[in-house]
Amino acid sequence: MAAVIGLVFWLGVVPFCIGLIPANYISPDKRSPGFILLAGYFMMWAIYGLLTIPAVLWVQYDNFQKASAWFTVVSILCAVCGILLWYRNYKKGNPGLLCGRKRNINDANVTFAERLKKMSWEERVEWLLFLVVLGFQLYQAAACTSFDGDDAYYVTESLLAQEAGVMYRILPYKGGSTGLDVRHALAVFPMWIAFVAVGSGLHATIVSHLVMPLLLIPLTYLLYFQIGKILFSDKRVNLPAFMIVMGLFQIFGNVSIYTNETFFLTRTWQGKSVAGSLVIPAFFWLLLLLYDGKKKDKRADVGLWVLLICVNMTAGICSSIAVFLVSILLALTGFVLMLVERDFKVLLKLGAACIPNLVYMGIYVVMAYSYLWR
Repeated sequence: MAAVIGLVFWLGVVPFCIGLIPANYISPDKRSPGFILLAGYFMMWAIYGLLTIPAVLWVQYDNFQKASAWFTVVSILCAVCGILLWYRNYKKGNPGLLCGRKRNINDANVTFAERLKKMSWEERVEWLLFLVVLGFQLYQAAACTSFDGDDAYYVTESLLAQEAGVMYRILPYKGGSTGLDVRHALAVFPMWIAFVAVGSGLHATIVSHLVMPLLLIPLTYLLYFQIGKILFSDKRVNLPAFMIVMGLFQIFGNVSIYTNETFFLTRTWQGKSVAGSLVIPAFFWLLLLLYDGKKKDKRADVGLWVLLICVNMTAGICSSIAVFLVSILLALTGFVLMLVERDFKVLLKLGAACIPNLVYMGIYVVMAYSYLWR
């Protein structure tokens, strides 16, 4: 029971409350519980990277314990701030969970329960089919756990952090002390898994192979759902079909060991899988929200820009190469949007959102240079 309470607190309550912070600074029609949960996770992961990477680089002994203590305090403070912001808006008649105006069934932000009441039976069947597809994937992830050769490094690093209280200071293959591994030292997603393991009292291997798939697979589909709401805002009847297609892509995408679908279902707990399945689609989601072609108050989307920065930082804790990939993605997107919008400021805004990526890559280059010439 204590493990369940710990998991619910750190994987449900804390990220949701943190997500209330950016949700209170976006347009009311874009607020929803799904948005808040996703925003909370990206903001939480960004905070974890911001606090943990310096501990990896400059704290030699008990760096995991110290970073965990810092993250515990900061994350709980952020969760409390999110609750206070929501309460402030609630008192003003504009709650942070949903938009504060009267809604109709055609609004993009109508809750699923409200829309379900007026769905046709065809839509209900399609949603049922999607739930079957999702349930099949979750069952396979829990009952037929896949063990990958990379687990000898990633899962062992999580376990070493949980048991020894240090990050990337013990060689996972032999158990001896070692210097920082330039390739992996900045990608601290395995350390977040270790933090969840400590917070719940579960073994890091169980958290990696059981808890993470049951968390990250639904979270990824929640992101696809948010994207689908934007793409099919005028024809919401197509949304369940879109979700079914995305689910089938994941099931039948195992055409090689290198596809994103293979990583998504068989290496769900690895940072590079999270980067490909969750982080990169999150950029498309946020860009669709930011540049939807509608005139709006620029201040109403401050939360989206903050969230875009957090997604950039999340890429860094997942994989070092992901930082480079998302930077190229934003650069190309910014160039195209600059031409479409005929506004050079678009490129400057997206470039400013990549500042954490530049800092991250600068640290990586310095580490690599020092490693080669030591």
